[in-house]
Amino acid sequence: MKWQNRARWLAIPLTIVILFILLFPFFVMISTMLKSGPDTYATPPIWIPTHIEWSNFVTVWTQYDLASYFLASLIIAMGATVLNTLICVPAAYAIARLRFVGRKVAMYLLLMIEMFSPVIVIISLFKVVARFGMLDSYAALIILDALFTVAFNTWMMNGYFKTIPKDIEEAALIDGCTRVQTMTRIMLPIAVPGLVTVMIYAFIFAWNEFLFALTFISSKAKMPLTIALYNFVGRWTTQWQFLTMAAFLALIPVLVLFYIIEKRLVAGLAGGAVKG
Repeated sequence: MKWQNRARWLAIPLTIVILFILLFPFFVMISTMLKSGPDTYATPPIWIPTHIEWSNFVTVWTQYDLASYFLASLIIAMGATVLNTLICVPAAYAIARLRFVGRKVAMYLLLMIEMFSPVIVIISLFKVVARFGMLDSYAALIILDALFTVAFNTWMMNGYFKTIPKDIEEAALIDGCTRVQTMTRIMLPIAVPGLVTVMIYAFIFAWNEFLFALTFISSKAKMPLTIALYNFVGRWTTQWQFLTMAAFLALIPVLVLFYIIEKRLVAGLAGGAVKG
C-alpha cells in the first residue's frame, strides 16, 4: 500500500508536467493570435498580450478571404471521405468474409502501400494527373486523398467485420439476401462505430493534406485551407498573429467533429484493433 501511495503521489506531478509540455504549444498559439504586431515580434517574448487584438479574426476572415479556403477544404475532405468509404468498405467486407486466392497477399500489399510516403511518388503522380487533364481540379485532390487512406481504412474495417458473428450474416443469406444486401442492411448498421472511425480518418487526412494541394492546385479559388496557412509565411517575414489565428480556426471543425462522435470513434478504434 505504501508503494501504491508513493506511486500515486509521483504520478500527479508527472502528469502535470506532461500536460504542460503537451498544452504549451496551444497556449503559445492562442497567445500569439491575440497579439498586436509589436507584441508578436517583441524581444524577449511577451507571453500574455498587453492588448488583445480581436480584430485579427476579422482581418484573417475578410482581408485574406479565409471563407473560400474553408469551402475548398470542405469540398475536398467530404468528397475524399465519401470516395474512400465506397472503396474500403466493400474491399474490407470481401477480405473478411469471402475466401479467394491471394486474399492474404492482398492484405499484405495494402500494408505495404501504407508504408509509402506521398513524397516518394509525387513526381509520378504529377505526370499521371497531367496526362488525365486533372491539374488544378478538385477531382485530383479528392481521388488522391481518398486513395492514400484506403489501405489503413480497409485494414480497420476488415478487423471490425471479423468481430461480427457469422451467424447473423448466414441467417440473412438463408432468408434470401444477396451479399450486397447483407453488407448494407445487416453488417454496416452493426459496424457503425468502425464506419465512423474510417470516415473520420479519411476526412482529417484530406482536411490536413498539404503536399498534393501545393503540387496540383494553382488557382486561388480552389486552394484549400492548408495552402492559406502556407501563404502567411513570407520570404522576409512571417505574420505569426494571422497564421496562428487561421490555424486555430482550422482546428475548430476537427474539434467539433471529435466532440460529436467521440464515443463511436473510441468504440470503432477498439473494435478494429481486435483482429486484423
